Amino acid sequence: MNLIELERALRQLRLGGIAAVLETRLRQAQAETMAPIDLISCLVTDELTRRSQRLLDRRRQQAEFRDPHKTLDNFDFTFNPKMNRSLVFDLATCAFITKREDVLFLGPGGSGKSHLAQAIGQSAIQQGYRVLYRETHVLLDDLAEAVVDGTRKEFMDSLTTTSLLIIDDFGMRKLPLTAAEDLLEIIMRRYERASTLLTSNRPVDDWGKLLGDVAAVTAMLDRLLHHGHVLKCGPRSWRTKAAATAAGSAQ
Repeated sequence: MNLIELERALRQLRLGGIAAVLETRLRQAQAETMAPIDLISCLVTDELTRRSQRLLDRRRQQAEFRDPHKTLDNFDFTFNPKMNRSLVFDLATCAFITKREDVLFLGPGGSGKSHLAQAIGQSAIQQGYRVLYRETHVLLDDLAEAVVDGTRKEFMDSLTTTSLLIIDDFGMRKLPLTAAEDLLEIIMRRYERASTLLTSNRPVDDWGKLLGDVAAVTAMLDRLLHHGHVLKCGPRSWRTKAAATAAGSAQ
C-alpha cells in the first residue's frame, strides 16, 4: 500500500486527522529518527485534536450566536466599572451549568448584556456543553412554527435537554399573546434540569405588564431566581457612546 492508498484507507476509516498530516509526520519521523511509538503517538494526537476542534465548530454553529465573535477577551469592563466582574468570571467557569442554576442579566440597552451572554455561551461550548442562543421573539416564533408543523413536542424536548439556553433581549420587542404561557412552560421544563440565561432591558417589576400575565411572570421569576444569579449591567450604553462619538467626529 503506497502513501496515497494509505491516506484513502484512513479517510474511509474516518481518520481524516491522521490522513491530513500523515506525509508531514512521516517526513518528520525520518528527519528526527523518531521511534515508531512516538510517531503513532503524534498521529493519534493529531486525530484527537482535529476531532475536538470539529466538535467545537459544530457546537458553535448549532448555538447560532448572533455575534459569534463576542467573548470575554474583547469585552471592556472599564466602560461600566461598577459591574460585578467577579460574578461574570465565575459564570464563565460554567459551574452554574453543572449545578443546573439559572442566570439573569438586567440593564439598559447597549450595556453589554448580549455580549456577556454570548461570551458565557462560548465558554460553555469550550467546556463541552451544548448551547442554544435565541433572541426572545425568535424563540417564540420557532415555537409557533413547531406548532404549525406538528413538531412542538420534539421542539420542546430539544429545548429541555440543551445544557445552556440563552434567551436574549427579553422586553425589546412586542411579544405574541401566548408569550407568558410559552415562556413559563420553557422555564418550568428546564427548572433544576438545565441552565437558562435570560437577558432583559426591563426591570422585573415591568414583566407582568409586558406579558399581560402577572401570575405567569411570578411563577417564572420564582424558578429563575430560586437557584439564580443576577448581574446588573449598565448604566452606560455602548451604542449611545458610539453614536455620540460619531456625531462629534462629523462636526
